[in-house]
Amino acid sequence: MTRAHLEKVEIEFDTFGDRSNPCLLLVMGLGVQMIAWPEQVCQELADRGFFVVRYDNRDCGLSTKFEDAGVPNLFAGLLGGSSTAAYTLKEMAADAVGLMDFLEIDRANIVGISMGGMIAQQAVIDHPSRFISLCSIMSTTGSRDVGQPSPEVINALLQPMAQDRESAIERSVEISRVISSQLYFDEARVRDLAARSYDRCNCPDGVARQLMAIVVSPDRTEALKEVKIPTLVIHGLLDKFVDPSGGIATADAIPGSKLVTLDEMAHDIPVQLWPAIRDAIIENADRGRSWM
Repeated sequence: MTRAHLEKVEIEFDTFGDRSNPCLLLVMGLGVQMIAWPEQVCQELADRGFFVVRYDNRDCGLSTKFEDAGVPNLFAGLLGGSSTAAYTLKEMAADAVGLMDFLEIDRANIVGISMGGMIAQQAVIDHPSRFISLCSIMSTTGSRDVGQPSPEVINALLQPMAQDRESAIERSVEISRVISSQLYFDEARVRDLAARSYDRCNCPDGVARQLMAIVVSPDRTEALKEVKIPTLVIHGLLDKFVDPSGGIATADAIPGSKLVTLDEMAHDIPVQLWPAIRDAIIENADRGRSWM
């Protein structure tokens, strides 16, 4: 793993495959480190002809933390106040493009999960010439009329913050139990990722700042109507964290996009579903190559 030194932030990243191949840029979600992209999946994508780049978003993992900004006032953010926001999704999208510049990548296929899907959408909106295809997974448009979490999820997220490693891992497992696909829930796998993530970097205040960035960023619906590149939208119909209406609205907004809904998927990608999702990502990226 390596660090990119951008103008205002440092971004930790990892790569797989031949850099002469088309780039597939992977963007993870709220408070989730790049190691949540399984190495096996990254290598499989590389073996299928892509230069795969995964990275830690700002305020997460080993990338720059905005500790001087403190903890934002999320309640004020929900009421329209942005004064305590350290940044917005626009700056997070600029990090993705800055990483491409650092790696001397002219254009990329971009794939984002949850908040990562929001970042990917914003990156394509702000920098349309830099992307070949877009894949938005279990994400939403930014409209408050769609994609909202269920009361059960909100309650789980509002539980007291953990004070030590053991309780932090347990809290992560319990949140995953609420938002994940029940048919495929694998506690051992979830617990392992939670432990590895905690040991790599635990930054709960960074999660709050990322959430504030989501809250204060504007609705992207109208801007998404101008997206021209091949787009794939994937959403689980059992998603309680980002209601499926968010994915449907994303697909409705982007002309010519393809919507794939999965009956047994919630707000996670179980190992059993990765092969189908991997192949769908590749198919969409191949559409991008043809579109070029």
